[in-house]
Amino acid sequence: MTEPHLSHTQSDAMLNHFLADGLEGLPSAIGLLINAAMKIERSQHLQATANERTDQRLGFANGFKPKTLLTRSGPVELAIPQIRDCASSFYPKAFNKGQRSEKALTLAVAEMYLQGVSTRRVTAVLEKLCGTSISSTEVSRVAAQLDPLLEQWRIRPLDPMRYLFMDARYEKVRVGGAVRSCAVLMAIGIREVDGRRVILGTSVSLSEAEVHWRGFLQSLRERGIGTPALIISDAHPGLGAARAAVFSGVPWQRCQFHLQQNAQAYIFKADQKPVIAGEIRRIFDSASLAEAEERLRQLVTKYRGCAPKLAAWLEENLPEGFAVFGQPEAQRRRLRTSNACENLNRQVRRRTAVAGLFPNEASLLRLVSAILMEISEDWETSKCYLSLPKITRSR
Repeated sequence: MTEPHLSHTQSDAMLNHFLADGLEGLPSAIGLLINAAMKIERSQHLQATANERTDQRLGFANGFKPKTLLTRSGPVELAIPQIRDCASSFYPKAFNKGQRSEKALTLAVAEMYLQGVSTRRVTAVLEKLCGTSISSTEVSRVAAQLDPLLEQWRIRPLDPMRYLFMDARYEKVRVGGAVRSCAVLMAIGIREVDGRRVILGTSVSLSEAEVHWRGFLQSLRERGIGTPALIISDAHPGLGAARAAVFSGVPWQRCQFHLQQNAQAYIFKADQKPVIAGEIRRIFDSASLAEAEERLRQLVTKYRGCAPKLAAWLEENLPEGFAVFGQPEAQRRRLRTSNACENLNRQVRRRTAVAGLFPNEASLLRLVSAILMEISEDWETSKCYLSLPKITRSR
């Protein structure tokens, strides 16, 4: 089979749209490019170009089906290639990957618009996102296609994980005519087999209580993550009891960054805050657990007389950030904080901020799941996050 490619005629046609119409010709140029790419993909799928006689042919071209793709640049008219007499089905990959979060975002905003929750600002955002308004029928159709896919991702079987990062954030949801804060739980795993990061799943509920955390952790364990060597998180309400119930005996590493921030509440002189922050960092930068414990003892002694509340807080809370000393030294820098979750949270926040207020929990879960699913796919195909030594642990 001769490898199909974009012809000079097609390239010239796209260029002419730009020359004749400027940016207004962008949708037409995009349409030409996508249509040409889909025809090439169909030829590759059939292992034969149009009118080519070959024994390797797997089926035949069967015309095109019209489709309008709504983009920020305007509606793009497409011709989806069809096939016949082929053992396997065909649909262009461009419409399978990379659009889930876009659809979910559109859907979340559209639901607000349709249910009267939106304002003029949200309507304007919808127009920018889609280039047109969305009917209730379209909303239902997109939801019907998207929700089963996202649910399948949330309950998929998982590989054993060496490390487990946990985090929670809150979004505003309308419930029974009132605006409520809804907890969004997220989990990241470092895969045992290759050290790559994986977003394990998410859960949405009006409460961040123990019952929510416990159900989420149990689902992760049932899906196959095994018993991690370390769990890293901040001190979220309900997580401690849930963690002890589901992963009893697994060491917990409290985020050192958040511990350092939390200490600021016990420092009443502004000029002392950077000094004490540096002293706490020195403890966390210790080469060993014994060294960290000795430096903590010295710091507590130093402030016991002049700042007894600070000293008591340091003595009680800072040891919760020492579990990382039980891990290989090369791994500690990335395991001592929940920064992996914080970076993920920023990406989610950037997208949920567009919606602002969600009409229900399902709308919030849909958007967050779509975002996390796409990010996780990128992580799982990129280089490893940690180079993991082989260790023997009981599961």
